[in-house]
Amino acid sequence: MGDKDVARDVLVMFAGLARTCMDELRVADEAGCEAIAHRLLGSARGVGAFAVADAAEALKSGPDREAGLAALAAAVLEAENFIREHCG
Repeated sequence: MGDKDVARDVLVMFAGLARTCMDELRVADEAGCEAIAHRLLGSARGVGAFAVADAAEALKSGPDREAGLAALAAAVLEAENFIREHCG
């Protein structure tokens, strides 16, 4: 397996994790929301999905959970589209 294959696999795994986190965030309480956002933040930074990381950080510290979730969902969708376009 070459470097490109590994990179593709990591990005595809990140996309799956991001989708799972979004599903979990929709039903999480405040403490759960913070933990899930923190997990997504670290993963996003690790793969270079900085818009997702920024939105996850804003969700953790922001006062408006609904707006934070909407911004994070948009960033995750953008990342998923990028991954789909570049990784098949």
